[in-house]
Amino acid sequence: MLLDETPLFDPSLLHELDWSSCTVTFSPLISPSSPGEGLVLRPLCLADFNRGFFKVLSQLTKTGNVTPEQFAKKFEDMKMTGDYYVVVVEDTNLGEIVATATLITEHKFIHACAKRGRVEEVVVTDVCRGKQLGKLLVSTLTLLSKRLNCYKITLECAPKNVGFYQKFGYVAADDTYMQHRFFD
Repeated sequence: MLLDETPLFDPSLLHELDWSSCTVTFSPLISPSSPGEGLVLRPLCLADFNRGFFKVLSQLTKTGNVTPEQFAKKFEDMKMTGDYYVVVVEDTNLGEIVATATLITEHKFIHACAKRGRVEEVVVTDVCRGKQLGKLLVSTLTLLSKRLNCYKITLECAPKNVGFYQKFGYVAADDTYMQHRFFD
C-alpha cells in the first residue's frame, strides 16, 4: 500500500491564518512557518502512518492496533467530508511526528446554519514538551476555526489543564459534560 504525501486538507489554510489576533505569546518566538529548529507544522498526510503518528497519539490514549489499510481508509473518509483538520509537527531531522492536534467542524442548523469547531487529541511527545508546541497547535486550531467561520470552538480537558486553555481565550462553560461509552 502506497502511503504518500497527500495532505488531509489544503496546506494553504495554515499559511493564510491571521496571527494578529493570537492571544498568546511565544518566547522564544515560534510560528506555524517557523515552529523550531528542524520542525515543520503541516496537515497530516498518509505517509505519517510510518512517521510515528500513532506513537504520539498513544501518549494521550489507547490507539489500538491500526493497519496501514485501516489508516488509509479512515484518512480518505475524513478527507472526503472536509470537516477534519489534523495538524502535525514533524521533526524533519528524525523523520518523526512529535506533536498533533485535531479540529473537527460540525455543521449546525442553529446560528443561521453555522459551524462549530471542536478541538480534540492535542498531544506533544514527551521528549518535545516544553518547546511551546502545544501552544502552537492550539493557537493554530483556534485561528483556523475562526478562518473557517465557526461560531464557536470548544474542547474538553482535565481540570489541571484549564489554566493552559484559558490563555487562548477559552472559558469554562456551565454545561455538564456527559458521556455514554460503548468501548474503552
